[in-house]
Amino acid sequence: MSDTLLTKLDSGVLTLTFNRPEKKNAFTHAMYEAATAALKDAEGNADVRVVLLTGAGSVFTAGNDIGDFMEHPPAGEDSAVFRFLRALVDADKPILAAVDGPAVGIGTTLLLHCDYVVATERARFHMPFVQLGLCAEGASSLLIPRTAGLALASELLLFGEPFDAATALRAGIINKVVPEGSLQQVAAERAATLASRPAEAVRVTKRLVREPLRAQIRETLAREGAEFIQRLQSTEAQEAFMSFMSRGRK
Repeated sequence: MSDTLLTKLDSGVLTLTFNRPEKKNAFTHAMYEAATAALKDAEGNADVRVVLLTGAGSVFTAGNDIGDFMEHPPAGEDSAVFRFLRALVDADKPILAAVDGPAVGIGTTLLLHCDYVVATERARFHMPFVQLGLCAEGASSLLIPRTAGLALASELLLFGEPFDAATALRAGIINKVVPEGSLQQVAAERAATLASRPAEAVRVTKRLVREPLRAQIRETLAREGAEFIQRLQSTEAQEAFMSFMSRGRK
């Protein structure tokens, strides 16, 4: 698809690798476009049975590339980041993720739409939306309270502090924690196992599990998105972004 999103199809498993290791795999507008296209193509490709998301190097993704994000801010429901999230939500084929190192912002919230997530012991998760003058995104305001309970969800979203893999497991964001050297093997084995199952049975079962919440998730994405766009235009967010950018230049 592009140099920053690598694709590999092997034995029914389509691996999508976020590939900007020099920028901690931070998402650009072009990466969102490529990832959305890859997910939609996978839905229509009978050779793809499972999608596996991972990051190059020892990083899943640092979230949005702030400079690129400021140049291409979301302005409506058709914005690249929102179309990417809807592609995850609407996917009928199973999506797995292998997480190593930082998973920041959307790097954490996108995992809520995966069907199985394995992470290393050194994986670190972070939803710093409030610190940036923003609000919850990716339907995290709906899904994290459901999986983590109100107390832990409020802590993770309001304080926005980094948390470890054990906490992510307790919050229901991930399924399994493994040593660093085992990540790719475990992820590959889990993906291969699903790819070997009867494909239609897998899709129907995923649909039965996911469909009851999909309408509510889509509504939440739209509501969060509208608030997010308003927050981006706020003085709080502008000051937070400028502070972040100035720190990066030092």
